[in-house]
Amino acid sequence: MTTVLIAEDEHLAAEALADWVKATPGLQLVAVCEDGEDALAQIRALKPALVLTDIQMPGLTGLQVVQALQGHDWGSGHQPRIIFTTAYDQHALTAFELHAVDYLLKPFSRERFEEAVRHALRDAAPSPAEVAQALGAPADAPLTRLLVRDQGKIFPLQVADIECLRSDNKYTAITSKGRSFLVRLPIADFEARLDASRFLRVQRGCIVNLDFVDSMTPDENSQLVVQLRDGTRITANREVSKMLREQSL
Repeated sequence: MTTVLIAEDEHLAAEALADWVKATPGLQLVAVCEDGEDALAQIRALKPALVLTDIQMPGLTGLQVVQALQGHDWGSGHQPRIIFTTAYDQHALTAFELHAVDYLLKPFSRERFEEAVRHALRDAAPSPAEVAQALGAPADAPLTRLLVRDQGKIFPLQVADIECLRSDNKYTAITSKGRSFLVRLPIADFEARLDASRFLRVQRGCIVNLDFVDSMTPDENSQLVVQLRDGTRITANREVSKMLREQSL
């Protein structure tokens, strides 16, 4: 049985989540918290396997709660898996960097909730067939379009419009036209399918679209700081920095 804690200050949203958790086989609701400080205390005490937390809450925000959990001693257990629930998509990249397993934008459907829970409970990496299906094209075909989920809907996203991809081992945050989409695929699955003349992997966990690069400036360590048109700054690793300097005229 997977224990679940809900941190949500909106009564109706908390009630709906609680009902869905109780109706989902294999889940056991252990607490519902209305503010960040109570959520942090209850998570440390109860050690739930899964936490569904809003971001904007009284006291500590959901992001601050998860940051505070990073150094906690879990004994023989593991830090709970986190699903953020929020009405604000600007926090998606921060949530992703905190290793959230999913990011639900309100209002979200029960179907989207169940999908997020399945992701949280599934340890295995996606199979090649799942990767191909998620990318919306055969495994050997050039990648020109992605199908991404947001607020319970599926949107086609043109690869040429992607500005940047950031990733850890299992998830990738895709930035396009001022929005971020969190996809449950490692960045390596994208790199092999992207146009190498346009997309450059500047770090182990970051690929940029050169069409959206405004400038590249050496830092004090002679590594190039890549600045995108939206103001995002990413430091290229030494190998990539050297390659770019050699290619410059």
